[in-house]
Parts: sequence; C-alpha cells; structure tokens
Amino acid sequence: MLRKLVPYLVYSYVTFVGWTTRQRIVRADIPERIHAEGERFIYAFWHQRQVFFTWSHRNAEAAVLVSKSQDGEMIARTMELSGIAAVRGSSSRGGAAAAREMVEILRSGRDVGITPDGPKGPAREVKEGAVRVAQLSGMPIIPIANALSKKIEIAKAWDRFQVPLPFGRSAVIYGEPIRVTGDDDLAVKAAELKAALDALTAEADRLVQ
Repeated sequence: MLRKLVPYLVYSYVTFVGWTTRQRIVRADIPERIHAEGERFIYAFWHQRQVFFTWSHRNAEAAVLVSKSQDGEMIARTMELSGIAAVRGSSSRGGAAAAREMVEILRSGRDVGITPDGPKGPAREVKEGAVRVAQLSGMPIIPIANALSKKIEIAKAWDRFQVPLPFGRSAVIYGEPIRVTGDDDLAVKAAELKAALDALTAEADRLVQ
C-alpha cells in the first residue's frame, strides 16, 4: 500500500517545489534546433539530479530509462504522473532489450532519457548504454544538467542523491549535441560525454550560488 502511495506523494512534493522555485533555463535553443531539423535526441544526465527533471521536463515527449527494481517501479509511476514515459531496464537487467526499445522510440518521433551512471554507479562514470543507443539510432546525445540553491544531499547514497527543497533557485542547462557514428570508439565517446556532463554540472552549480 505504501509503495502505491509514494509516487503520488513524490509527485505532489515535486510540484510544490517547482511552483516555489525560480527557474533559469540556459541554451534551450539546442533541443529546439534539433527538433526543427527533424531529429529526436537522447537526454543524458547524472543520476544524482534526476528528481528536478520530473518538474522541468514535465509532459515532455520523452521516455526515460528506469531500472526494473521495486524502487524503479515507484520512479516509473512518479514519472507517469508527470507526463513522462518509462523504459524499464538497466545495464545489469534488460539492458539490450531496453536499448532496442529506445531506438524504436527515437525513430517513432519521441526523445529518450538516460542516466549514464545509473542505476548503481560509480557516480559520474559514463557507461556505454547512452552512446550505444546514439550509435544504433543515428540520433544525437544532448547532455543536460540542473542545479538547485536549496536541496538535501543524501550522504550515504552512492551518488549523493539530491532531494530538491522549495523556495530556492534552479538552473537547467543544455550542452551541445554529441554524435556517435558507426566508426566511433564507444569508450572515447563515453569519455566525451562525461566531460560534457561534468562541465555543465559545474556551470549550473555556479549559476545558483
């Protein structure tokens, strides 16, 4: 019963945070340009900061990769309430099937989202799932970060998971698209994505200080 109730509580809380947070969006023209060119893309963002994206990207035409764990089920339900679809799988459970599904979603005309260091870390280390989906689909990756002036970091969590607090300021920042061709080395592209995400995260943090 509690697990069924949690998504509604989280959704309500994040809505309250969103209503009371002053949001700044930087380089929103990047995803707009990709869409204008007739393409979809892969959002890539660190696992630590995923909660606020359920507000900033509410009702986006996107599906986000969520693990098949019981916690993942609650996350998927919360996302559903926020108008964001879920693809169930991870690097350890259902990864290949999830990658195929994401490629199909991209080709059908929706974006997808991946936390490349999730669901269990190591924190801020890019696994190859996101770059492989980009390679298979031919669609670009757009790295994205957010930062909050008021939040709690859970010190015992593997990624120091952030819980947004109300009445603060936020920054959401898009990075330049990263393309992966059939000839590219996935490890090299994963390193490029990590560098982009780290730089965006640092930039977002500076904007809310």
